[in-house]
Amino acid sequence: MKYDIIVVGGGPAGLTAGIYGARAGKSVLIFERESIGGQISRAALVENYPALPHVSGIDYSAALFEQAEGCGCEIAFEDVLRISGESGHFTVESDGGSYSAASVILAVGAASRRLGIEREDELVGRGISYCAVCDGAFFKGKTVAVVGGGNSALEDALYLAGFAEKVYLIHRRDTFRAEQAMIDKVKAEGKIETVTPAVISSLNGESRLESVTLKMGDGNSKELRLDGLFIAIGHAPAAGAFASLVALDEGGYVIAGEDCRTSCPGIYTAGDCRTKTVRQLTTACGDGAVAALASAEHI
Repeated sequence: MKYDIIVVGGGPAGLTAGIYGARAGKSVLIFERESIGGQISRAALVENYPALPHVSGIDYSAALFEQAEGCGCEIAFEDVLRISGESGHFTVESDGGSYSAASVILAVGAASRRLGIEREDELVGRGISYCAVCDGAFFKGKTVAVVGGGNSALEDALYLAGFAEKVYLIHRRDTFRAEQAMIDKVKAEGKIETVTPAVISSLNGESRLESVTLKMGDGNSKELRLDGLFIAIGHAPAAGAFASLVALDEGGYVIAGEDCRTSCPGIYTAGDCRTKTVRQLTTACGDGAVAALASAEHI
């Protein structure tokens, strides 16, 4: 079946693109390989979205999903494997079939970055997690640590403090990159202890994580006994599968300006996978609107 617009990714950027595309009178198919909402669906509380100062990520995602469906968007829970063709005649192949589109919007977001140390993959689900909201409740009364220095890491530490007995916040630098308001909240939370500057050098335990070894800034080593380790060191764009079609920067982000146009005519991009300075819920939705309107005009 042929669609006017195919959107790859069902996060805020992709769903917003679908809404704007459908309202422009275009037929729209949205692909999502995991769960609707992307990263924002895992947020316990969203406090910086205009007019919705207190909404959970999952409730926000559900509302956006309903709105997209209500506008006439079709949504397929399939993984897009490749895209080929040219403007007006793109073929999108997924693990569920082959589809045609006049225009494509890449809104594939970004995935959690890994520490890249030995046994990390082995211990995922056995003490290591990349989602505090998903797994925090499993560590009630336990000792956990969060790795990272940005807003996400500090948000995770504060969230985990509601479950855990003790939360270590490990960062490789002396200072955090997070907003000052977030840093102040962490300092005021008695359950959180910052460990800086420090880098995890090894993950220890037999069948599950039992401790981590830290290399401290002074060159000495330190062991922390832990029940859980939450990694929050940023995200990597998920656009690598489309590198032969659109230009990517050295970090793997799709190269596009504020008009969301990629190097390939007829293909647009939106959200966290796009080259830009600010990656927030509001900017993702803004990208989705811009990309969809540009796509509709292109068609």
